[in-house]
Amino acid sequence: MGKITDKKLIKYFSVTKEALDMAEKSENRLPEFEKEREDFLDMINRYVKDAKHFEKKGERVDAFAALNYAHGWLDAGARLGLFDVHNSRLFTVDDKE
Repeated sequence: MGKITDKKLIKYFSVTKEALDMAEKSENRLPEFEKEREDFLDMINRYVKDAKHFEKKGERVDAFAALNYAHGWLDAGARLGLFDVHNSRLFTVDDKE
């Protein structure tokens, strides 16, 4: 317990990728904020890239942290309406709307 295992990293990479794919394919409920949506997606992709970099270096804690930052940006974008997603397994949003 308390360790970031390969299995845990694989799981979080997978969940984050699934959420990012869904966010990228979604509509923007706030079309007047298209630039902000692109900024969010850029930050998310940068954190995922950082996570991969840290994983390659064997720095699991930093990789796990970067994935959590990426997912925080995903959740924030979903809550704001930049990503029109309805999946409470992947995001902190309602399944309905």
